[in-house]
Amino acid sequence: MHTDDASRDRESWLLLWRVPGIGPATFLRLLELFGSPRAALQASVAQLREAGLGRELAREIRSADTASITADLRWLAEPHRRLITCHDSCFPSRLREIAVPPPLLFVEGDASVLSRPQLAIVGSRRPSGPGRELAARFAAAVAERGIAVTSGLAHGVDAEAHRGCLAKGCPTVAVTGTGPDIVYPRGHADLAASIRACGAVVTEFATGALVKPENFPRRNRIISGLSLGVLVIEAAALSGSLITARHAMEQGREVFAVPGSIHNPLARGCHALIKQGAKLVESIDDILEELPPTAHGPAGRASRDGGADIALPAAAEFDGEQSLMLEAMAFDPVCVDTLVERTGLTANVVSSILLELELRGSVAPHPGGWYVRLGREKA
Repeated sequence: MHTDDASRDRESWLLLWRVPGIGPATFLRLLELFGSPRAALQASVAQLREAGLGRELAREIRSADTASITADLRWLAEPHRRLITCHDSCFPSRLREIAVPPPLLFVEGDASVLSRPQLAIVGSRRPSGPGRELAARFAAAVAERGIAVTSGLAHGVDAEAHRGCLAKGCPTVAVTGTGPDIVYPRGHADLAASIRACGAVVTEFATGALVKPENFPRRNRIISGLSLGVLVIEAAALSGSLITARHAMEQGREVFAVPGSIHNPLARGCHALIKQGAKLVESIDDILEELPPTAHGPAGRASRDGGADIALPAAAEFDGEQSLMLEAMAFDPVCVDTLVERTGLTANVVSSILLELELRGSVAPHPGGWYVRLGREKA
């Protein structure tokens, strides 16, 4: 295809995608009926009506204006940015298999990462300290097996999964629910830049698309669609992460969930998934054994604390009161009043010991003024 033809073809994809009222399903139906976006744009109102479109939508297609894609073309003109359509040979094969794949993707970074084996890691936007740690450690271990980590750039588990991957110098994929020119949340601009430099940031939404609640379920089907499986770490009963897991089940992907305390509300979503057939995960090997052997390198010996390459730091020495405190905490979130009751120490002494243990990385503050033991020791 000549350059001019290729440019016009790309503009046709963008133009049709920009028509108000056209979503992925309608776009794909038009592709099936007319063969290409250009042919759909050139069809008469009568032909579009015969294809099952309403009169208003048919007229919108006929009046599509190239001015609407100026911002898209400007964005694509910059280095390391691409538009990949579902007709392109480099379109991710796994994503092509889902019920309603995105007709096109705006990609910034290394587009080849999208065709690598991937594992999605998702979870709470407000995880506990151990939840954050597990997300980063599982991501790092998965990445070292040659599997790219895919997530949604959100606060909490998503961000920690991306960072865990990047810390190993391995590629990660962020799928966003906004236009490619908008980073959400804004505070993750530096994280997004690091992902672009060592992976890819991907979206189906055109430039200028703002944050809307309905965009994120659409985004989630792409996260699961790109991946061989989805690992959920800490999810409340109504967490958006469960939408990603449901998409994964519908797409025939593996679903994994890390269990937690029955007293932890952030564990309820994971427990619900396990009841529905998700695999309970305690180690990296629990994940690797369900994935095709060709998708990853050899697994190491697993530990019960998170598996090969998620081994926790070596045991540390604690004084008598610190050991007493850790024993009293167990591994459930606990408040200071409860620790006072269990240890017989005063509130001031308990608070002082908790601060010492927090500085040593052995406990972490939990939402609501509670504390949770991180499991870094075997005192």
